[in-house]
Amino acid sequence: MKPTFLAKALNNPFEDPCLYVRLLREKRAILFDMGKLDHIAASEANKVTEAFVTHTHIDHFIGFDHLLRNILGRREPLRIFGPDEIIGCIQGKLSGYVWNLIGQYPLRIEAYGVSQAGMRHVSFHAKRRFEPSEAEILPVAGGVVFSDGHITVKAALLEHDITCLGFSMEEDYHINIDKPALEKMGLEVGPWLGEFKKALRAGASEDTMFEGFRLGELKDKISMITRGQKIAYIMDSSPTEKNIEKISELANGAGSMYCEAYFLNREAGRASERSHLTARIIGTIAKDAGVGELVIMHCSPRYSENVREVYDEAAQYFGGRVSLARG
Repeated sequence: MKPTFLAKALNNPFEDPCLYVRLLREKRAILFDMGKLDHIAASEANKVTEAFVTHTHIDHFIGFDHLLRNILGRREPLRIFGPDEIIGCIQGKLSGYVWNLIGQYPLRIEAYGVSQAGMRHVSFHAKRRFEPSEAEILPVAGGVVFSDGHITVKAALLEHDITCLGFSMEEDYHINIDKPALEKMGLEVGPWLGEFKKALRAGASEDTMFEGFRLGELKDKISMITRGQKIAYIMDSSPTEKNIEKISELANGAGSMYCEAYFLNREAGRASERSHLTARIIGTIAKDAGVGELVIMHCSPRYSENVREVYDEAAQYFGGRVSLARG
């Protein structure tokens, strides 16, 4: 099965957390956290349509300005999801600049603040010099904060002295193309397959034509539906039983879990004091949740000379494939 999500950590485990996920064949990308971003290409920044921010500590949100500068002239809106205070943080960022020359710019920033009460939505339009709209409250059912018929993103409210969100992103289902069947029908791989998949997901009429064939005929001959990909993204969280339970539920069955391992377990007291997870805890969570691969993204700088210890502790309790973010 060819993947739909191509995920890449943008920084190493001792730098700002940021996960860039390309949605292959859609010319689109999703960000988890907005740490340091100034080293990514403008073309990569321009693909970002949604960003999911765990919390707005500086190492998770400082890249907002760089992203904004790269997408300022585009028509596609940017949707940003985070804990409820993210709306005020976005407004504060935007109000730090003068916007007298952007009245013709089409960009919209759609901000969504998640809380126990639901999800607060505020729009910032370039044509209004990024003055905020009136807020509306949206319901959140089953933890789902975003769904577009292709992917579903869930959030869990975690504690990090402040509220910090954990996320999972799951492909609703995966459409596999049978290339030998394609060739047998005299068809070639091309952009039309992306449109074909979109039509399947949208429930288009079976009489819709693609390359001279009806959708109803093609779907039975060249495509197969399988379970979609799932990734989990967990950053700064207190090592409490309640947090661990929520993280385990969020990560259940994920192919990949991207997670902090800020401390070694021998410093469990320090981890509780600083509201971070240990390598032992994340290894245990990943094992219990049936995760396929564990990727360590966020470690204390005190381990920069012996990061192998962090890796080994997580691997010992996970028992599966563990890797370190490379950046």
